[in-house]
Amino acid sequence: MSVKDATAKRFKEICHERRITINELANLSGVTPSTAYSMMDDRRRDISLITVKKFCDGLDMTLGEFFSCDEFDSLEQEIK
Repeated sequence: MSVKDATAKRFKEICHERRITINELANLSGVTPSTAYSMMDDRRRDISLITVKKFCDGLDMTLGEFFSCDEFDSLEQEIK
């Protein structure tokens, strides 16, 4: 799994747990819905750490809380 895939999966899981939509996440975070949906799109390669931080702020969680999960702990090393 890529870092981008793990990030999108984590946000989708949190939204599901909190019973909010991606659109609501965007509104809570001060991000446009198109940016939020674009970040969740499998075809998009890059993600913005600033957008990740805004999403975390909107969800009232720290970056540490967001990245502290099995998805990120089990990522393969990028340098081969």
